[in-house]
Amino acid sequence: MLGPCAAGLLIPVRRALLNPEPANRPDRDRWDIDVTDITAPQLKADILRHLTFTLGKDAAHASVYDWRMALSYAIRDRIVEPWFASTRKTWETGAKRVYYLSMEFLIGRILEDATINLGLRDMAETVMADLGQDFRTLIEDEPDAALGNGGLGRLAACFMESMATVGCPAYGYGIRYEHGLFRQRFEGGRQVETPEDWLTQRHPWEFERPEAAYTIGFKGEIVTRDGREVWVPGETVLAEAHDTPVVGWQGKWANTLRLWAAKPTTLFDLERFNRGDYAAAAEPEALARTLSRVLYPDDTTYQGKELRLKQEFFLTSAALQDILRRFKTGGHPITDLPNHVAIQMNDTHPAIAGPELIRLLVDEHGLEFEPALDIARACLGYTNHTLLPEALERWATFTFGNVLPRHMQIVERIDAWHKAKYPSRPHYVGIVKHHEVRMGELAFLMSHKVNGVSALHSDLVKKNLFPELHALHPDQIINQTNGVTPRRWLKMCNRPLSGLITDTIGAGWEADLDRLRELEPHVADTGFRTAFGAAKRQNKVALAEWMAGHCGVTVSPDALFDVQIKRIHEYKRQLLNILETIARWNAIRENPTADWVPRVKIFGGKSAPGYAVAKEIIHLINDVAQVVNTDPLVGDRLKVVYPANYNVSMAERLIPAADLSEQISTAGKEASGTGNMKFMLNGAPTIGTLDGANVEILHEVGAENFFLFGLTADQVVKRREDPDHSRHAIEASQTLQDVLQMIAEGRFSPEEPGRYHALVHRVWHHDYFLVAADFDAYLAAQAEVDTAYADRDRWLAMAAMNTARSGFFSSDRTIRGYMADIWSVTSAL
Repeated sequence: MLGPCAAGLLIPVRRALLNPEPANRPDRDRWDIDVTDITAPQLKADILRHLTFTLGKDAAHASVYDWRMALSYAIRDRIVEPWFASTRKTWETGAKRVYYLSMEFLIGRILEDATINLGLRDMAETVMADLGQDFRTLIEDEPDAALGNGGLGRLAACFMESMATVGCPAYGYGIRYEHGLFRQRFEGGRQVETPEDWLTQRHPWEFERPEAAYTIGFKGEIVTRDGREVWVPGETVLAEAHDTPVVGWQGKWANTLRLWAAKPTTLFDLERFNRGDYAAAAEPEALARTLSRVLYPDDTTYQGKELRLKQEFFLTSAALQDILRRFKTGGHPITDLPNHVAIQMNDTHPAIAGPELIRLLVDEHGLEFEPALDIARACLGYTNHTLLPEALERWATFTFGNVLPRHMQIVERIDAWHKAKYPSRPHYVGIVKHHEVRMGELAFLMSHKVNGVSALHSDLVKKNLFPELHALHPDQIINQTNGVTPRRWLKMCNRPLSGLITDTIGAGWEADLDRLRELEPHVADTGFRTAFGAAKRQNKVALAEWMAGHCGVTVSPDALFDVQIKRIHEYKRQLLNILETIARWNAIRENPTADWVPRVKIFGGKSAPGYAVAKEIIHLINDVAQVVNTDPLVGDRLKVVYPANYNVSMAERLIPAADLSEQISTAGKEASGTGNMKFMLNGAPTIGTLDGANVEILHEVGAENFFLFGLTADQVVKRREDPDHSRHAIEASQTLQDVLQMIAEGRFSPEEPGRYHALVHRVWHHDYFLVAADFDAYLAAQAEVDTAYADRDRWLAMAAMNTARSGFFSSDRTIRGYMADIWSVTSAL
């Protein structure tokens, strides 16, 4: 039990945890920490110390889990010093901080990534071997953090790592989901969703911060006190912080990813419990756990919609309260907030940040409405990630007003303010229209900058998404093309290729990706191309072995590995890919003695649980795989592989081994894509449309190293003007007619011949994403791929040129763009 003196120490200790700034330390001004200043014996001693004193195990009885945790804690120890040093430097220099709000942070496994950035990966492998442990086994024992779904969350993770690499003082804010999106498995080819279980084990990378907790309210009523309107919530939960340090390249800087877990403000109602009403007594705890349980709960019901809105407010309010608490610690006047705080809303999920920041400034800090609005707009930026109308959130005013009554008032006032300030605004434009709150418009009007994520996308945001608002605010929309971190997506996941690059151009490219251009003169060298091909084949052999063990499909590493991995959605057109696969299968059967280029079609991705059409496409892919992979006439000429539960770790296997990158979305629908950049970086030419960042990839790599097909964004719009465009396209393509007929007659579902009648009918009559219109062009482009792959020298030159010209797509470049153009932040390094 703590004595009086020890108890008295709790308050300063907690403050130190909130703002790591140890007092009276001789190295207080020592900001540059050399995290690589460790020897193998020291690392070994640290691992054994954690094994004994943190995990309570001795080496003789330690499991793989124990060794992995001991190594993780030893590596984490090396991150804490630069983490604290970075925080101290930010406080002492008064540097402006960036706060990145995102519903997703798809960070993947951390252990190997951390060792790479600290320069300790090879030492860790050697030390663990000396301890009798296989480093790769330990790496693969770590569960993927189930904190995201796809590109949005992976981009946020890349941005966090790049902000640390370039020395941008930053916090990431998200939700600590217990069960993530879902774990995917296939039963009879159908997707089945089960909860993710990543937190059933201790998560060694986080620090729990029970002292950093904020009350979050919902529902209730508005009352007037002392002449001011005050919100009295009817429900409350606590947001409790869990901090993960994110270390940049070479450990020179580290930032914080702060995830919020929901806790009850009252554990349970003892009076109800004692009356025997146990379920009702536990309602506060049930509400809290529900909030941070699942990413993107199904919102096809009112309860689901309400839960999603509560989640978004929970994240945003907790983050803003934390930001203001930290800002006030610096002793600055509240009107100085924009000079110290930049808040980025990653998509519309945190768009409630505008009204909530105004509420906090007005209701809790005593500002008037318009000064509060001006301060909020000066702090906030909004990144748009989609042109799909259904993805730009809209909330029924009843739902919004019921869950957040005070914010409904503020939203209406923001809308009225904007209309008064811009009387020429068309009557159909605004935040509140047709009994809906439009979160895209809210995010736009509450931001000083709005950015798209590729050149084409940003142009379409101006022309198609917010044309009227763009006319009123012509300087507000800018572009920041996405990027990926080369540390994880080349240095870590593709050791054969990254080793070849270092051997060829020297070290240092990891933090200066433009240096990959130095590879270009070597592409003409036969020896370099041979080494490049050997690196790719090494990855393909490893993937082939993994697929045999995990999917039960044996493939040749000499076949062309054709990969499409992304969220399953109609606009991403996995359907187009599988239709071409059926056409290829049928052509091989009709002419089995032809000189076919062997092809392995690899799919990966999850469908939203309520997305019926996407789940039908998943089922069709698996049904086609079952037929193709067991066809003796086709043999090794064609295989279809769809590993279940696609995640970051699976991507780290698939991307280095890919020969061909499938980026075939309907033009004008993909905002950017980042998978396309990862494939390019790892030497996989793209087959794709002029959509998203494909446009910039084509520009960088050259048409001779890209397989372009399909309608442009403008042509897509024009083609849709013909209500019979799909029927005309199918009637003009005998191959497509044959493929659809085979599906319709049950060739791939003989036990249920009518299984895909609705899907076939959709292609014939409701083909909004123009699968039929682009089918023949896609078929022709795939034939070009075969021709190029058959010419080994040509293909290796194309692949190597993709790597050499991928430097523009570093997330370091993207972050520097945000720092200069949106956040007005300079590097602390």
